[in-house]
Amino acid sequence: MKSFRRHCPIPAPNALLLVAAIFCPLRSQPSAPAATAPDRIPEYTVMRAATPLTIDGQFDEPAWRAAPRFGDFVFPWWTGGTKEQTRAQLLWDDDYLYLAFVCDDAHIAARHTERDGKIPEDDCVEIMLAPDADRPLVYFNIEFNVLGGILDNFRPNGPDQPRAAKWDAEGVKIAGTYTGTLNDDSDTDRSWQVEVAIPWRNFAAQMKSMPPRPGTGMRANLNRSGGKTNPQYSQWVLGGTPRPTFHTPLRFGRITLSDRVATP
Repeated sequence: MKSFRRHCPIPAPNALLLVAAIFCPLRSQPSAPAATAPDRIPEYTVMRAATPLTIDGQFDEPAWRAAPRFGDFVFPWWTGGTKEQTRAQLLWDDDYLYLAFVCDDAHIAARHTERDGKIPEDDCVEIMLAPDADRPLVYFNIEFNVLGGILDNFRPNGPDQPRAAKWDAEGVKIAGTYTGTLNDDSDTDRSWQVEVAIPWRNFAAQMKSMPPRPGTGMRANLNRSGGKTNPQYSQWVLGGTPRPTFHTPLRFGRITLSDRVATP
C-alpha cells in the first residue's frame, strides 16, 4: 500500500509527502439510492462531522464509518470492458466539505501532479457542485487523482458558456492511497482511494449563507473517468447524453446538509 498526501493552497505546492498507509475500505454504511431512471433526481443527505477530519486517505475516523454511501455508480456510455465500481461518501462541518472515494481498479494509472494539469488522462474522480440549489447552472468542477493532482474550474453561466478565466480553489487538502502498483500493467491492482477537504470559503459568493446551515440544499454530481487500461466513464447521476459529458447541471442530484452528527 502506498500513500500520498497533498495540501493545495494557491499557488499549489509541487511537493508530495510519502507516508505509510494501511488500507481501510469504506464499510458498514447505509446507502443512498443510485440514479437508475433519467427522470429521477436522486438525493443524498450529508451528515455533519463532529470534529475536523484528518486528511490522510485512511477513512478511519468514526464519522466515515457512519456516513451514508452514495449508491453504485452507473455507466451510461459503457460499450465494453469491466465496470469497475466506485464507492463515495460526503461529510461537512462549518469549514469544509469532505469527500471520500474508493475506486476498484485492476490497473491504476496516475502521473500528473501539476496544478490544472492533464488530470483527466489519469484515473481520476470529480465533484461537480452548484452551491445554491436554486441556481444549478452556477457550478464548479474539481477533479483529483491518487497522487494529489487537482484540476478545477468555475462555470458561472452553465456548460455552454465560457468558464471563468482563472479560478483555483484555495486550501484544498488531498490524500490518496492505493493497493497495487502505479502505471504498471504487468500485475493486477486492487483499488485506489482519495480523501479530500474543500474549504467552503471557495464557494462563499455563490452560497446563501456562510458558513452553510443545516438544511442547506445544493446540486451535485460525482464522476469518475480516465486511466490508460480499461478506461470507463461512470457517475452517480445519469448524464442523459448520447456521448460522454459530465457537464449536465440540470440533471445533478440534490444534496442536503444535515444537522445529524455522523456517529457509528
